[in-house]
Amino acid sequence: MERIKKEKSILGAINDLSHRLVLLLVFPIIISLVLMLVYAWKYHSAIRRMEEITNIKTVVSEDIPERAWNIISGRQTFPESDIYMSINEVNATIEKITNQTGKENRLSLIVARRTMETLQNYVDTIRDNIRNEVPVVENEAVLVEVRDVSALVDSMLNEYIALEIQSTARMSMSLRIIIIVTAVAEVLIVVFAIYVRNKTMKATAEFVRKPIEKLEEVTAVLADGTLDARITDTEVTELRNLTMQVNTMADRLESMMKKSELDAKRLRKAELRTLQAQINPHFLYNTLDAIVWKAEGGETEEVIGLTSSLSDFFRISLSSGADWIPISQEKKHIEGYLKIQQTRYRDIMKYEIDIPDEIGQFYILKLLLQPLVENALYHGIKIKRGGGIIKVSAKEDNGYLEFSVKDTGCGMTPEQLEALIESMKKEKPKVSEGGTGGFGLVNVNMRLRLYYNEPEGLKITSGPEGTDVRFRVPCRTKEEIFENESISG
Repeated sequence: MERIKKEKSILGAINDLSHRLVLLLVFPIIISLVLMLVYAWKYHSAIRRMEEITNIKTVVSEDIPERAWNIISGRQTFPESDIYMSINEVNATIEKITNQTGKENRLSLIVARRTMETLQNYVDTIRDNIRNEVPVVENEAVLVEVRDVSALVDSMLNEYIALEIQSTARMSMSLRIIIIVTAVAEVLIVVFAIYVRNKTMKATAEFVRKPIEKLEEVTAVLADGTLDARITDTEVTELRNLTMQVNTMADRLESMMKKSELDAKRLRKAELRTLQAQINPHFLYNTLDAIVWKAEGGETEEVIGLTSSLSDFFRISLSSGADWIPISQEKKHIEGYLKIQQTRYRDIMKYEIDIPDEIGQFYILKLLLQPLVENALYHGIKIKRGGGIIKVSAKEDNGYLEFSVKDTGCGMTPEQLEALIESMKKEKPKVSEGGTGGFGLVNVNMRLRLYYNEPEGLKITSGPEGTDVRFRVPCRTKEEIFENESISG
């Protein structure tokens, strides 16, 4: 949902501009103060770290070697000397300062910490020698190593302090540069603020002009028939009510147009149902004549078959007014139609029906295949010397049903095929020409696109070897059909 902007009057816009000018002037001062506080904090932190390192320097260079000598000379025991506590205190301090120090100054502390491990190892050696009653001379040699390592740690700490002093000096220089730059920026901003103040009235005019231009633009689009155009919420109080009224008008117009389109769609469906009811009387007359002729000839089984096929044909055609029937019924419908026609065109027409029983439970719009079969017979097989074959097939593919009605008739020329495709694009329903019964390819194509809301209807290929008419529709169960009908109805 689009965020609703805060409503604001023209006077409020002027006040906002004034507030922005004040903010523009104060902002550099705030930035400079923040930077100075940051650098002051860094400076203070560096001083504090150097103080802590200085405090442990005495422990490393004097206390630890002295306590080690007291232990070797027998003046103190290990628990009395607290030498390990001193070492742990130094290690903890070095680790804490290492974590607080930047990468550029951290190396000296890392080396000092590792050297302290060596120092502790020498102290451990002294402890072990005393326990094992090793001669004092050996511990005195270890004491020399302790003093050397303590001096090395002390030098590492001195190196760290020197690096921190250099970093602090650089921070001081940076702080002076920032102060100078901030002062120059403040002067420039004051000049700029004076310039902006002179443009305040122009900015206010722009603030009012843009919503008016947007209002004009959207109303022009609405006048051209694009009813989904809307005016975004404006911040100008004086124009807000007008914007709301225009959007309300557009909503009502769009609703009326949608209702009109829905009514037109229902009307087109009604027209197609009317065409569907126009059963060709010639087909009925010819079939009845064939039944009488067979009855007079005593062909009882033929009469029963024709009568049964005719009954199935009309029962499924009517379907109690239903628009959707199972594929099994549609298959039975074209079987009845082809059996009847084969009685009349036995010498020239053969047919094959390849519709698997597994897809028979799916529902399709009725009377989609029979008009295509009728077209194949009258416009393909009947006018070709030697006749031909009509093959009706169907299959399921990834949630869709693919149907094909193919004949080996005379086919169409490229000009005829182009004219037929152009006629289908016009989408104007009509009774098939020549009294051949059914709706013809144009009407079947329109029903497919109208009822299934598919961008493409029939796909036709034709040539000297015959014509192939195909279409593809989604698989739908009875429940899905009723649900879609209730929504669209």
